[in-house]
Amino acid sequence: MTELYFVDTNVLVYARDASEPGKQASAIAWLDFLWRTKRGRLSSQVLQEYYQVVTRKLSPGLPRDAARQDVLDLGAWQPQPIDRQVIERAWCVEDEFRLSWWDSLIVAAALKVGAAYLLTEDLQTAQVFAEVQVVNPSQSSPA
Repeated sequence: MTELYFVDTNVLVYARDASEPGKQASAIAWLDFLWRTKRGRLSSQVLQEYYQVVTRKLSPGLPRDAARQDVLDLGAWQPQPIDRQVIERAWCVEDEFRLSWWDSLIVAAALKVGAAYLLTEDLQTAQVFAEVQVVNPSQSSPA
């Protein structure tokens, strides 16, 4: 089976944030790779955070219609709901690795979808959480 990549919110946001051209280029390259290979996964939490950030925190912000279309398009990546199993696994992750609650939910969702990699800038590069390894999109290219 082809290895899956769980995408954190910051990668999606950087793809839309022109104020960080280097990070934007990396994020776009990764997202292009994931769309072409159909290896991208995410969670409902990531979609919610993405919409909030790009419509309310980015300057200039993304128009709501464009952000909504992004969220609908990303539905093709089979968003993992934050269900009871994810919450219970997140408690274990939180306790074992001493992560924030929100990062623990991300790791737990990545584990539930069977991702081999977690694409994020929020955690230590190459760190492994059970079966998921952190990849910083700004420090490595998709290939």
